[in-house]
Amino acid sequence: MKKLIVAATISIGLIGLTACGDASSEDVAETKAGNVTKEELYDELVARNGDEVLRELVIVKVLEGEYEVTDEEVDAELDKVKDEVGEEFEQVLTMQGLSEEELKVDIKQNLLQQKAITEDIDVSEEEMKKYYDRMNKEIEARHILVEDEETAKDIKKKLDDGEDFNDLAKENSTDEGSAEQGGEIGFFTVGSMVPEFEDAAYEMEKGDISDPVQSEFGYHIIEVLDIKESDEDIGSFEENEDEIHDMIAERKVDQEAAMEKIDKLIEDADIKINIEDLEDIFEQEDMPALG
Repeated sequence: MKKLIVAATISIGLIGLTACGDASSEDVAETKAGNVTKEELYDELVARNGDEVLRELVIVKVLEGEYEVTDEEVDAELDKVKDEVGEEFEQVLTMQGLSEEELKVDIKQNLLQQKAITEDIDVSEEEMKKYYDRMNKEIEARHILVEDEETAKDIKKKLDDGEDFNDLAKENSTDEGSAEQGGEIGFFTVGSMVPEFEDAAYEMEKGDISDPVQSEFGYHIIEVLDIKESDEDIGSFEENEDEIHDMIAERKVDQEAAMEKIDKLIEDADIKINIEDLEDIFEQEDMPALG
């Protein structure tokens, strides 16, 4: 949800820039000291973040030429966001200064990018059925997160020697959100943890303590406290098949390869920028993709 909201904020900038695209002299604000013209507003928008906004507009246009995202797909994703956020949905939009339509613009943008970077990724039926099985289970766990493997191995040895998990978590874990609770993170379901953590936890039995598990956040020592069947009726495998496929494909995306794919699409699009000082926006190194 955070990603969608942040990126949708950028979308407001896109709308604002295109609305001023004709750069006419029409007044957009009037004061006793003088008026502000549409051309002045346009020039200021370009000067402040024109390169970023124009780059995103062009990338969206290129992706729209290669991939199709239907209104039904956008609405389905919007419903997922609403379900995730719950009754606070309207409040969150208001706090971010967004409308539902602006959020839908961003959802479409994200779906376009997702289709581009996942279309060549293979997902087996075995992988999907394994994921579906996990969807039917909830795991209660606690963990100790540290920065390096050596520290993690040392903590694991202390646990093997009988030291208290709760005490070691409070003394060593860098996860401030759970350290004071002895590392407890409560129950979680598939898709709510980083893949490495999830994969390790779902392969464990109740009472097991893992060896160090590396993720983007550091090294985890995980203890599974309980395993239970999910209370939620998730439907059949066939009903979830498409969503499961997309979720696994996203997890398998290689970021470097994804950037190369977007770069190649941009290169093949033969882009020409007709705004002075922005002609080279697609020749910059480390050019960011969409939000």
